[in-house]
Amino acid sequence: MTNPNPLVQLLHSFSPDQDRRPAVALRVDVQQNDVEQPVHSHRKGQLVLALRGGVTCEVPKAMWMVPPQHAVWIPGGLPHSNRVTDNARIYYLFIEPDAAGMPTECCTLVINPLVRELIRYLADRDPAYAREGPTARLVTVLLEQLAVAPIEQLHMPISDHPRIRRIADALAADPADRSTLAQWASKMAMSERTLARLVLRETGLTFGRWRQQLHLIIAMQQLSSGASVQQVAGNLGYDSVTAFITMFKKALGKPPAQYFAALQ
Repeated sequence: MTNPNPLVQLLHSFSPDQDRRPAVALRVDVQQNDVEQPVHSHRKGQLVLALRGGVTCEVPKAMWMVPPQHAVWIPGGLPHSNRVTDNARIYYLFIEPDAAGMPTECCTLVINPLVRELIRYLADRDPAYAREGPTARLVTVLLEQLAVAPIEQLHMPISDHPRIRRIADALAADPADRSTLAQWASKMAMSERTLARLVLRETGLTFGRWRQQLHLIIAMQQLSSGASVQQVAGNLGYDSVTAFITMFKKALGKPPAQYFAALQ
């Protein structure tokens, strides 16, 4: 039976690592809900660009959010999985190692209109384009521009520690859960101070800041899928829409409506 998941089909039908050209691109349109590409890795680095909808990428010890007009950069050899919101349009750009001065760690990049259009153009070309010619020259410009793209902090550190993972899974399943650190410590049969030190050691963030990052990623997912600010605030358990907007603005510099309007 054919697997209807377009991301799984893509993984089996397209092998970018066989090609040694500096960069190749591919477009993927997703119509179904909550589509996930399972854990895998590439020899090449991978850029995941969202033009419509959003993408959540999980790598060892971190989760990254890709809102519209942004891209997540995944260095070559790094195991990762991608989850895409419904009705998304995404582009994959695979970059040969050492072809560009890309970051050595996973990160979210702000994509300017020039880079976006170059990626779209490349996705419409034959992956076996001539190594010398118009397309090859445009790839050179694309890689030069990507190497200086601004980085945005849209990620959440995660951990394989059983207790941290248990909290993360519980909060992901019920993001409106407002249990305090003391309440979580009681559930884990440990002191509040010990749990606070554990979260900080494993994630580099305080418990409050860590949970806020999870809320931010979930908010970006839901807003990218078309949910209203009021719906998202309620889903995350905020007492008021104003409190949610204040958190969002503090984290990303703009309230949700202005942030997403700027992306367009």
